[in-house]
Amino acid sequence: MTPFVKLFTKILGIVLLVIGIAGFFVDGTLLVFEVSAVHNLVHIVSGLVALFASASYGHSRLFLIIFGLIYGIVAVLGFAMDGDIVGLFHANLEDNYLHAAIAVLCLAVGFGSKKSV
Repeated sequence: MTPFVKLFTKILGIVLLVIGIAGFFVDGTLLVFEVSAVHNLVHIVSGLVALFASASYGHSRLFLIIFGLIYGIVAVLGFAMDGDIVGLFHANLEDNYLHAAIAVLCLAVGFGSKKSV
């Protein structure tokens, strides 16, 4: 899984960046996911951080673990608070499931990889 860590982080960064930008060109829903200006900015910033982190194995692994934990918290808050993410933005049920899946994947790749190479 070691070589996959940087690639996974880079792909995640690109996807988050594209989704964040695309969210500004739709009216409230991108595919089935609820978006807003704040939600889009979170995706863009997360994507940029992921892209910078993907330059090194250690940074990629650390990013995936921290990002996975944060997205896990966001998913739990989304489910528990009916989509209200600490008053910053709203997430629909589909967002909550996606956030949970992303959290699980990031944590699996991050914790499933060696601490250093």
